[in-house]
Amino acid sequence: MFKHLLVPTDGSALSGEAARMAVGVAKAFDAKITGIHVIPEFHLLTYDTEMLADTPNEYVRHARKHAERYLAFVEQIATDAAVLCETTWVVSDHPYQAIIHAAQERHCDLIVMASHGRRGVQGLLIGSETQKVLTHSNIPVLVYRSQ
Repeated sequence: MFKHLLVPTDGSALSGEAARMAVGVAKAFDAKITGIHVIPEFHLLTYDTEMLADTPNEYVRHARKHAERYLAFVEQIATDAAVLCETTWVVSDHPYQAIIHAAQERHCDLIVMASHGRRGVQGLLIGSETQKVLTHSNIPVLVYRSQ
């Protein structure tokens, strides 16, 4: 049924649990997975130049290091389960768009991602990337929620 799953990760424990579930689904369907992490673009807003701590190059280096660590986790659990896995990271201020684009570009037939369950004012202010993926994707989305 499913042959290629896209597994977005933000490095949280919940996205790690979703990745474990995705690996289980992939194993059951003899599918492969692609882990993805979306890095926000570098922005600089300050009223005091002494507050400048990161340059764009330092930011990218730091963000890539985090992305590689998050994606290494996905790759390791896939390898442990004998599931084919590749990983990628992209830079975008709109994670949901980057996730959908990656799924389309890589011909994925399922997106498996976590939902942090933000509701009310917090959900309104922070937004839900999972909700946006659900709303805008033509590819099926399997949402993992904490027990």
